[in-house]
Amino acid sequence: MRSVVIVSLLRTPIGRAGKGSLRDMRPDDLVAGVIARAVADSGLAPDLLDDHVLGTGYPEGRQGSNLARRASLLAGLSPALPGSTVTRFCASSLQAARIATHAIRCGEAQAYLVSGVESVSQVGRTLKEEDKHPELSSGEQITDVYIPMGLTAENVAERWDVSREDMDALAAESHRRAVAATGAGFFAREILPVHSPQGPVTADDGPRPDTDRDKLAALPPAFRPGGTVTAGNSCSLNDGAVAAVLVDEQLAESQGLPVRARILGTAVSGVDPAVMGVGPIDAVRRLLDRAGLRIDEVDIVELNEAFASQVLAVSRTLGIDLDEQLNPYGGALALGHPFGMTGLRLIGTLLNGLETTGGRLGIATLCVGGGQGMAVLLERV
Repeated sequence: MRSVVIVSLLRTPIGRAGKGSLRDMRPDDLVAGVIARAVADSGLAPDLLDDHVLGTGYPEGRQGSNLARRASLLAGLSPALPGSTVTRFCASSLQAARIATHAIRCGEAQAYLVSGVESVSQVGRTLKEEDKHPELSSGEQITDVYIPMGLTAENVAERWDVSREDMDALAAESHRRAVAATGAGFFAREILPVHSPQGPVTADDGPRPDTDRDKLAALPPAFRPGGTVTAGNSCSLNDGAVAAVLVDEQLAESQGLPVRARILGTAVSGVDPAVMGVGPIDAVRRLLDRAGLRIDEVDIVELNEAFASQVLAVSRTLGIDLDEQLNPYGGALALGHPFGMTGLRLIGTLLNGLETTGGRLGIATLCVGGGQGMAVLLERV
């Protein structure tokens, strides 16, 4: 089986949906810019790319009509490069990387362009009530795949006994870490500045230096009366894009490409949609079992912070150390979560972190709307 390596990966800043710095950027233009730079940074001749897979959470409107194809052409790549668009909601771009990994491993391809984008500002989420399947939207916990994500976070908090105080503490710490990392230039190493209609955008909109536990404690429940999930301990709605080049390690060696990491494995899982936030538990367990590793052998875990309740439930169940392993530079509670971008964004931040600290092994993982989890194991080279 062939070895798959990452030779380039970078992202745009993350904007707040509707009112943020990227609100007027078309998703195809947004991702095309980062695709062009990722291919250039890889050092790979573009005509050696076998395929392009793009992930987006909502492939409709300006993100529809096989966005991967349009994005490649807008990026100046050859019409001879094929393209396909995939969705696994929050893990869409991670699924794109998984498809590329499988194709390269089995010898059907040598090099893949993978990308992800989400513009909630431009596309939003437009599913109408009458379009929901009645047998899957009954409100029954095991069948309601359309359950609002905020209610799933409330369910996780209740079933895994996660307190409001602990959720707010995690959110405050996420902002503190993200602000510190931004100030130290950490995220600048993974961000491609974007020239939006509002002007140059060089940093994420989300991290707030004035966020603290007292301010978060004053926020009302956002999804259930008397609940514990608030706007402050939930991720925001966002816009952003990401791109990477994955290749066969032998090709990378022969071409002298800048190898950053090996992809050692991926895993997916399914859970009750009512508690979708705990999807990473089984995905990470499967990943570790296949690799013959324990969680304490992993240097950094980038766990997407969709909601504080699910981050705490997952990390406690798996034994992830909040101080030493988990999201050392902050997470989506501060940075934001553009659905189709996030999977690859986690990999990029993970690589950045491993390179910064000298760590060797890392896991990127996230929950997925509808009741799924996904994880990838990386080795820094």
